Amino acid sequence: MSKGVFSGVRILDVCRLAAGPYCAKLLADMGAEVTKVEPPEGDPARRYGAFAGDKPGMERSALFLYCNTNKMGVTLNLRTATGRRLLHELAKQADVLVEDAPPQEETALGLDYGALRAANPKLIVTSITPFGKTGPHATWKAYPLNVYHGGGEGFLLPGEPTFSMFPDREPLKAGGFVGEYDSGIYGASATAAALYERTASDQGQHIDVSGQEVQLQLNRMSFIRLTAENTHLTRAGRGYEFGGIFKAKNGYVIVRPTEDNHFESLLQVVDDPALKDERFKARAGRLKYGPELNKILARWLAGQDKEDFYLKIGGSGCPAGYFANAEDLVKSKQLIHRNFFTEIDHPEAGRFLYPTVPYKMPASPARYDRPAPLLGQHNATVYCDRLGLSRAELVQLRQTGII
Repeated sequence: MSKGVFSGVRILDVCRLAAGPYCAKLLADMGAEVTKVEPPEGDPARRYGAFAGDKPGMERSALFLYCNTNKMGVTLNLRTATGRRLLHELAKQADVLVEDAPPQEETALGLDYGALRAANPKLIVTSITPFGKTGPHATWKAYPLNVYHGGGEGFLLPGEPTFSMFPDREPLKAGGFVGEYDSGIYGASATAAALYERTASDQGQHIDVSGQEVQLQLNRMSFIRLTAENTHLTRAGRGYEFGGIFKAKNGYVIVRPTEDNHFESLLQVVDDPALKDERFKARAGRLKYGPELNKILARWLAGQDKEDFYLKIGGSGCPAGYFANAEDLVKSKQLIHRNFFTEIDHPEAGRFLYPTVPYKMPASPARYDRPAPLLGQHNATVYCDRLGLSRAELVQLRQTGII
């Protein structure tokens, strides 16, 4: 098993769905030993499609498989006194505990910071909840949809040119669990910093991550414009003076010839003499005549294959891209060259490609030693080998619904 930056760090992941599990996964990829603690019925993510091979099953959810690679897994009913006692025994041996319980439930689940700190003063507790652990909304129910819109980014989507195409369209949320993953990244970053701080203080601490405040980070500029200029940004004004998103023959591309050298590179690829009009030669002219410039680009790009255009212009010096789908990315020569995808074999879901990490650290590379755990797969390893329970006690815990 390869070693990573966090080799030797022991983490408990007592979370569900995406944000907390993704936080713990990021640290597991960097070498931490992570044990996922699920209720006996399993993380709800196990029942969340899509499923491997399009066959629904507790061990086949793509979301669960992705967010829980490199982890061990145990089951534990925290709504029982025995379950909470066993959790605190595990916490005594841990460096970090990641949890996502709402404030009104944390004490009943044994996840309040006071109880965890009493069990292990050096424990770092990372809480990731929709609105944080304090404040008037801290106990409110929330889903990724309302947390995302609570951060203000949804108010600005879709921007141009989609807004002009569909001006009556309602505000949009970015797809899937993107906001949850953002929360996981912030949680992992803060946890890494706390582990570093602990080397000096020899004490743990409580990290309180608010999903709403994470989403606020996506559109900081809108708040700066409001507070500094009293300007309210809207979807109608969120576009580009020139360049931007264009429809190609088989999808969409984006072109941003902001500087003069960018535009000169664009002229080497786009063989339309109308672009060589003197009005567009300098940036000031492109700003003034942006709509006219974009009409020319739109006409030319409408007949282009998105990937062919990207391959022509990508190395020219003009910032550009195409809107890639999953198949485009799996076949991308750039991503293949960097070994971004790796095959992981799961005993139930099978063997297929997973995205890895977006960085290279030669001295301590990311690892992919384990597929996501089966439900309760490591109960014996953790409860018997770590906590010293007998096999008979393990059977009793199972028979009484504790695990």
